[in-house]
Amino acid sequence: MVGLGNPGDRYAGTRHNVGFEVGRVLAEHWELPRARKRYAGLYTDGRTGPGGPRVGIVLPQTFMNEAGRSAGPARGALGVGLDRIVVVHDEIDLPFGEVRTRLGGGLAGHNGLKSLRRELGGPDFHRVRVGVGRPESTDPEIVAGHVLSRFREPRDEVAELVDRAARAVEDLVVEGGQVP
Repeated sequence: MVGLGNPGDRYAGTRHNVGFEVGRVLAEHWELPRARKRYAGLYTDGRTGPGGPRVGIVLPQTFMNEAGRSAGPARGALGVGLDRIVVVHDEIDLPFGEVRTRLGGGLAGHNGLKSLRRELGGPDFHRVRVGVGRPESTDPEIVAGHVLSRFREPRDEVAELVDRAARAVEDLVVEGGQVP
């Protein structure tokens, strides 16, 4: 699993970092060891539970636009097939609170996904798209300000969104769920 976000305290809790939050929730839920610096990111691995599948979680410590520089080397070193990778990312084209999964598809101008496609060798990885809403404007600066802002929604609603996204990842990884 690759959780997308930006490193550093400045970006903690922002819409753009929802992938990091989902990764942290899953690592805790699966009782994985503390993440260590590896593959230009924070990496942890283990089993989802007794007898469960092996999983690895990478939280790239590059900036979002260069996430592939972390995920690509991790994929190569671990020998993971492209269709076994699950990427969790913010999605402004979905209303806040909505979570959707899919395999492959367009990149919708998401620079983190563009970097992943380039460095992973293709776009055919699973995605958990986490709806963070779109601002009223299409001005690139306003859109960037929106995704880099902290959530304004109530804390419990943000926590529920992160939990739903984590369940979507778990369904793909543990339960063998199919992407609709």
